[in-house]
Parts: sequence; structure tokens; C-alpha cells
Amino acid sequence: MLDLAADRGHERDLARMEWERDRTGPPEGFPALPTIPAARYVDPAFLELEREAMWNKAWLYAGHVDQLPEPGSWFLTRNTGTPIVVCRTMAGEIKAFHNTCKHRGAPLVKEESGTARGFVCGYHGWSYTLDGKLTAVRDRRDFPDFDMACHSLSAVRCELLGSLIFLNGDPQAQPLIAHIGPMAGELEELQLATLRLVDSRSYEVDCNVKVLLDAFLEVYHLKSIHENTVDRFLDHRAMIVTLWPNGHSRMVTPNRRPDWVDPGTKGMPEIPTVSDFTAANNISYHIYPNFVMPPAPTGIPLLQFWPLGPRRCRVVSSWVAPEHDPANPHPLWETRIRNWERILYEDLQFAPQIQESVEGPGFAGMSLNYQERRIYHWHEELDRRIGVERVPEAARVEPVLAPFVEHD
Repeated sequence: MLDLAADRGHERDLARMEWERDRTGPPEGFPALPTIPAARYVDPAFLELEREAMWNKAWLYAGHVDQLPEPGSWFLTRNTGTPIVVCRTMAGEIKAFHNTCKHRGAPLVKEESGTARGFVCGYHGWSYTLDGKLTAVRDRRDFPDFDMACHSLSAVRCELLGSLIFLNGDPQAQPLIAHIGPMAGELEELQLATLRLVDSRSYEVDCNVKVLLDAFLEVYHLKSIHENTVDRFLDHRAMIVTLWPNGHSRMVTPNRRPDWVDPGTKGMPEIPTVSDFTAANNISYHIYPNFVMPPAPTGIPLLQFWPLGPRRCRVVSSWVAPEHDPANPHPLWETRIRNWERILYEDLQFAPQIQESVEGPGFAGMSLNYQERRIYHWHEELDRRIGVERVPEAARVEPVLAPFVEHD
């Protein structure tokens, strides 16, 4: 059952939707958004600042607890830009370590996943527990004054959002739940800890990662790109946006008909605590910088956008759902994922050509409108994380959205 505060919040959001649908311009006092310089998408020096100060120090989704079904289970992820082993210890805790032996840097594991009681480097046989402690060194006699305790594996910050595993390369990073702020309370109705992993697949695209991520922070493109799919049932003109601290945000796009239900999900198990508001609208949560989650009562797609270089990226699309049995999946899942993939390909189709354009002389920068303010919010946060004084003046964005960020 919803608490009164959540109920009042939904009433406020419904009123905002009505205002958005009927408005004749942006709200009074909302600024014209300055141009976002093209250099932020193509300049090697700026992209290196972005990698160093933002990607290396952000909370990034690594996987689902179902990928670690028993003590000793582990999987390897490279999406964060460096190989990291995520494991379930013999005590059941989930931990993460750089896939790097402390002797001479050889990998601890070479497969993508597995089960073990510890890690043994295949190069010289150094052995570690699943907690990262060094337990054995071959020819120990040849290492005088060697302190085993000083050669534990390099740990990576690892925290859970329900059943979702997030990593952070910054040991001093704010705890994940505190970092996402007001979003954490809203996500409680989704019971993320109970949801099972249904599917995960990835797609590589020839464009800067932000070219694709931008498309998932707005619905201004619906009538052009999704004319025969989601535009048929979503009312983009009534979309509302909530900007939160630390670059996070939420977008809610109502259905054209309040009683509309996706026919491809009828009869599938539902999360019992999902509110009527969430069920009747298309909500998309964004955890900065690259995690997009649009929940539905019968299942939630998890999208991540990963840089593979200045002009190439990877999109990972996973699904989690209630009461899912991997050995006996609901018969609608195959069609549902195929339909989702069709929509995803609609978003990917122009990305390589957009990349060509932003690198050319005809593009000086992005001119955003009020509907696209989440993109501008993303870039303001990027400059804060880099440090505005470190961003070349020609590549900076002017901070204008602070008065519109909600802190509770």
C-alpha cells in the first residue's frame, strides 16, 4: 500500500502532466538552454577528462545476483573499462576485485564465469581466498621479509540496489543508496531484491556513448523514430521530468489512454506492490551516468551505455522480473524481448551517421529544448565531476538548472 507522501506525490505528478499537455511554452522563468559544445562528443582531451574523473569514479551496474547463485560463484566484467571479478564469498557476501594478481599483474581468471573456492593465478600460482586475502606463494623462501597481509587483491567498491550489483572505482565514493537520493524511496515499490534475471544481451554501435545515451533521456524523438511502435500509445507532450542531485533524473510519459495495458504482458506475474501510477505510465529512471530503467509491473529492462572508445560504444540490455523460473520461462518472454529489441534498434539506427555529423564542420553544438533538459542536466553534472576549472572554457556548459533540481 502506498504511503500518504507517495500518494500526494503521484497526485502532484498527474497535475504536472495536465499542465505539460496544455502549456503553450516552457514554464515561466525556465532558461533557454545554452548550446552544448560539439567538443564534448569528439575532442580527445575532453573525453580523457571524462574517463578519468567521471567514468572511473561513478557507480556502474555490473550484473545481477542471479549470476552468483552459490558461494564460490564468480563472473568477470570488463564494461567498466578494466577487468573486474565479482564473486560470492563462502560466507555469502558479494565482493569485487581487479582481475590482477599482486605478483606481476597476471589475470586471476581467464573465463567469463565459474565457481571456485578461491583464486589461483595461472602464471606463478599465487593463491587468494574469495575475500581477496593472499594465502600461498610458490617458493616462499625466495621472498625475504614478505608480508602476506600487504598483498591482498585490490578491492573494488561493491554495493547492492536490491538484486542489482553496482561497482565504483573510487574508494571514497558516497554510498550508493545515499548517492541516488530521493530515487531510492521511489524504487522501494519495485521490490528489486526479489526480481530474477531473465535475459541479457549487448549491441556495439559506432558512435560516442553520449550520442546513444542522449536518446534515452528524452521523448522528443518519438514521433519520428518510433512512429509505429511506442508513439502509438505514449503521449510525449504530457511528459514530466524530475531532476535530482548528482545528475540522476526521472522521466514520466503518460499513456494516451489511461486504461491501456500492453497486450504482450497480459497474464504474466506482476510485482504486487507496484502503484497504479507506475502501472499506468511509462516511467524511466536514470542513475548517473549510464543506467536507464523503465519499470513495468511484469518486468523491468535495465539499459547501460558503455564507452569503448571515442567513436564506439556498447549497449547492454537486460531484463529482471518477478517469479521468473529460468528453467521454465513464461511463454510471452520470447515475443516480449523481440518486440523490445525492435524498439531498441529504432533508437540505434541513426547513431553512426550522427557521429559522422558531430565530427564534421557543419555541427558546432547541440541546441536543446525544454523537453530535452535531462540531457543538459547530464552535462552539468559531468562538468561538476570533472571540476569546472579543469574543463577547457570552449567545452564547458553554463550551469543554469540548479533552481530546478529537487532534493526531496
